[in-house]
Amino acid sequence: MKSAHISVVILCLVLSGCASVVRNPVPEADHMVVTVLDNENIRHWGDGRSVELWKTVEKEGDFEAQYGGIMHKEHNYLVISGGGPRGAYGAGILTAWSEMGTRPEFTMVTGVSTGALTAPFAFLGSKYDARLEEVYTTLDTRQIIDTRGFFAIIGGDSVVDSSPLKSLIKELIDDEVISDLAREYRRGRQLAVGTTNMDAGRPVVWNITRMAASGHPDSGKVIRQVLLASASIPGAFPPVYIEVETPDGRKYDEMHVDGGVSSQMFFYPSGIDWKDVLDKLDVTGTPTIYLVRNAFLSPDYKTISPRLVPIANRTINSLIRTQGIGDFFRIATLADRDGLDFQVTWIPEGTNERLGVKPAEEFDPVYMKALYSYARQRTFDGETWANFFELLKMEEH
Repeated sequence: MKSAHISVVILCLVLSGCASVVRNPVPEADHMVVTVLDNENIRHWGDGRSVELWKTVEKEGDFEAQYGGIMHKEHNYLVISGGGPRGAYGAGILTAWSEMGTRPEFTMVTGVSTGALTAPFAFLGSKYDARLEEVYTTLDTRQIIDTRGFFAIIGGDSVVDSSPLKSLIKELIDDEVISDLAREYRRGRQLAVGTTNMDAGRPVVWNITRMAASGHPDSGKVIRQVLLASASIPGAFPPVYIEVETPDGRKYDEMHVDGGVSSQMFFYPSGIDWKDVLDKLDVTGTPTIYLVRNAFLSPDYKTISPRLVPIANRTINSLIRTQGIGDFFRIATLADRDGLDFQVTWIPEGTNERLGVKPAEEFDPVYMKALYSYARQRTFDGETWANFFELLKMEEH
């Protein structure tokens, strides 16, 4: 018995010494005033009633100078959800759309989680289709994450190490991408990505294009941090610690994780009068929101083992699915209120059976390539998009 007690004590001491993350978190009194990249206008709370995106212009009163590239023309917006390896679905749609020659230039693109990794290439157009195809048809789990040992898991902040994903993002989002994003910002186009601030427990929307055009020497570094954070599932992947600064120069860190913790998809907050925005930009025709849901809508029946991990996984998956449906209706409500067309797509039920392949690992290139090819064929066949409001009418009847 004595030796057993000694072993327990030693184990506790070892585990207590495993915590390797040392933080300098923002004090609560300062968390509303800290800035990133010396700029208070590159992000806003995703659950706020207004959005800085347009307030800056209202103060300066010069739409033509800042948004001349998107004025007096049609608008198309793209919203991309999370979905992990199922991001191959959205990637397949985009590349096929390019080949058909009908893919519009999106005035604004938003992305969460895997959608955040897709979003920069979707925003910049067909020039980057090859990178989309590479990410969603050739990478495997080892190129995304490294496994951790038991003691590292117990004393650390995640189950896996996302260093491979961090390196991949650095390679994909290179200086050329940052330069292209900055150029498009100066035309008035916007790319926004969502993360979750764990300290505040609130969603954060980052204006990636404004960051790219800020001229700050660390803009590329922080953009890559934001993209990594948006795809970092809490508990599984390590959080991303982003340096912030108070008005008097004190520096702290914020803990950011997957934007899907807060919402699976987002466009603009309800406090925005989008009709007023469209009027000021003199937009022609009816703007269209295209929403890509990289997931199934209906639940699958699956007998769950009476153990902690399977129950927890099923619970999280159910929450993600129902949250995604809620986001669908939230964006649809805004579109209906403001007179926008709303085109949606998601992975149809029975797709895995049609593909004839099941994922052998979390990021299985064989499965992702099959899903990518399936999405491309659906797009070529004209089966991708459905009008959300027409679908609702069909449901009512």
